[in-house]
Amino acid sequence: MAISLYDALIPGFRQIVGTAAGLVDKAEAHCAAQNLPHDDLVQARLIPDMLPFAYQIKSVADHSMGAIEGVRKGVYSPSLATPPDNFADLKNLMTKTEASLSGLEASEINGFEGRDMRFEFNDYRIDFTAENFLFSFAQPNFYFHATTAYDVLRAKGVKLGKTMFLGAMRTKG
Repeated sequence: MAISLYDALIPGFRQIVGTAAGLVDKAEAHCAAQNLPHDDLVQARLIPDMLPFAYQIKSVADHSMGAIEGVRKGVYSPSLATPPDNFADLKNLMTKTEASLSGLEASEINGFEGRDMRFEFNDYRIDFTAENFLFSFAQPNFYFHATTAYDVLRAKGVKLGKTMFLGAMRTKG
């Protein structure tokens, strides 16, 4: 069975964007239950030289829908925008990302195959085909940041299990 570019990417993006939204909810609930300031988790890091939870959540959006927008333009540059600094804005970002992903047409995504694509950051350039960019750059970054957001919360004592990361799986039936 052949699998399309759309089928190989978009359902997984949507699944984990849902996970990221759930992580934000869990972080907010943890702060409320523990009477912690929101910044204790919004700005939490695994180690000092890693970026905070808010950045990790923002990067889930950047490497899913942001990557699709980059392919549409033929160039992707990482967003240097400051991440949201509160739970409401982080949830809103995930809601917007899910809405954008759910509105994508398979024919558009499948039409990206073979298209020229470039990653640009300052003077650094890497040329790709659209599918190689999506599979070897965007998708690994997407999962890295989602996993890091999960790990930040686990390291801070938020009660999460593996099924929380897996989110809504696409089961038979």
